[in-house]
Amino acid sequence: MAKDTTKGDAAATEAKGNGEAPSLNVLAQYIKDLSFENPGAPKSLGPREKAPQININVNVNANPLSETEFDVVLTMNAEAKTGETVVFNVELTYGGVFRVANFPQEHMLPLLFIECPRILFPFARQIIADATRNGGFPPLLVDPIDFAQMFQQRMAEENTKAQVSPAGQVN
Repeated sequence: MAKDTTKGDAAATEAKGNGEAPSLNVLAQYIKDLSFENPGAPKSLGPREKAPQININVNVNANPLSETEFDVVLTMNAEAKTGETVVFNVELTYGGVFRVANFPQEHMLPLLFIECPRILFPFARQIIADATRNGGFPPLLVDPIDFAQMFQQRMAEENTKAQVSPAGQVN
């Protein structure tokens, strides 16, 4: 016996109002830029007394390509240091082209800055791990990232900037 899903589908399409269900499709994924530096090799590959300090920075940007297609770029930088000496530095700019259709306008920014990078992250994480392993180090496995928290923080920073006039006075 077939299950009748017309009520659920109708409710989803009524929310948008145009008769079509929202959809998110990955059209392409790509490495835009990848750099690995091992400035002290081969000496840096030897045993060390303690693990290096690793600083990881992550950024997300999105640019429209058309009315329904967007280029979302995840930038990850990881620098390992022992004291002031750089052990290794890896920089990755990893992008994805997404087709986003039939979502309400108020959902677009969270979709582009939370969901799309969440889709890209496992692939970028693997590239970083492979680059550090191929550079002679243990693979750097970047911890999962809370893109929702990053988005909320970014929105809060932009709201704060909007409240400050060019002269530095609060409106």
